[in-house]
Amino acid sequence: MELATSSTGPLYRIGAVSKTTGIPVSTLRIWETRYGAFSPVKTEGKQRLFEERDVSKAILLKQLSGEGHAISAIAGLALEALRRMSNLQRTAHPQLAPIGQPVSLAVVGLSMANRIESKKFVAGLKRHQIKVTNVLVDLEAASQAAFTDQPQVLLIKINTLQTPVHATIQALIQQHKFAQTIVIYNFATEAVVQAMKFSGLIVRREPLSDSELAELLQSVLFVDQARAQEFGTSGAVIASRKYSDETLSRVAGISTNVLCECPKHVAELISQLASFEQYSQECLNRNAEDAHLHAYLRSISGSARSLFENALEKIAAHEGIDLREGAG
Repeated sequence: MELATSSTGPLYRIGAVSKTTGIPVSTLRIWETRYGAFSPVKTEGKQRLFEERDVSKAILLKQLSGEGHAISAIAGLALEALRRMSNLQRTAHPQLAPIGQPVSLAVVGLSMANRIESKKFVAGLKRHQIKVTNVLVDLEAASQAAFTDQPQVLLIKINTLQTPVHATIQALIQQHKFAQTIVIYNFATEAVVQAMKFSGLIVRREPLSDSELAELLQSVLFVDQARAQEFGTSGAVIASRKYSDETLSRVAGISTNVLCECPKHVAELISQLASFEQYSQECLNRNAEDAHLHAYLRSISGSARSLFENALEKIAAHEGIDLREGAG
């Protein structure tokens, strides 16, 4: 779809925008000339070239106008205002909201945000509702952003992965405490990819279909949100691992009097579940045919692992066990 680039990113012909959004060329022209929805760059030959933000806006205008908003009333709104309206619209109509809490998502990369916000993608999520709280152009913008509504998941689309990129992402996670971070990339060395996976990130290489991306997102969601909340876990998203294998091994070796071998058994279960969680994630990466099954298995094992981590915390508090990394 890309034709050229500007200082703000790639530029697209109106025909390419029409194909991507499903909006007729004639409608895009009306929205531009009559309602001032877009301000495309024009070549010397008077050809319109649209930015990525224009594609994002077109997708949201199509969605909101289809839900009853007059195009004359919303065409002049900024992209961020349209995104807020879209989130409110989904919340206001129960028939549009699947079972469970909305999954709040911060997206780095406008092209990825366009995919996430399309109706086709939302339909692929089946029971879950996505609420895009923040859309950032790139990692630099994300590093400087103030997230007023704390997103649960950070979804990053980046062309090339390098060690400094990994460091930037880690700093971002430390600052904002995302429950899960998913990185979609085009090019990277195996060493960097493995380092990112080892640090708890979910890393996938393009090309990735909308259905595969939907399965990837579903793999980080609690299977039974209501039951999870009963056991002290809030939110729809499974948190990343709290304890390393070293910490779990240390806890498993501690003898206690009151709870017999409960710390040992729970620590061993967490370690086994975490291993199967990672195994299921790798299967999800490799096998597109069985993606739904492996997304479910990853979600099941991750949900159980997170609940048992909460159980281990209760046991540790009762027994006076120090769960801090590196504690003796």
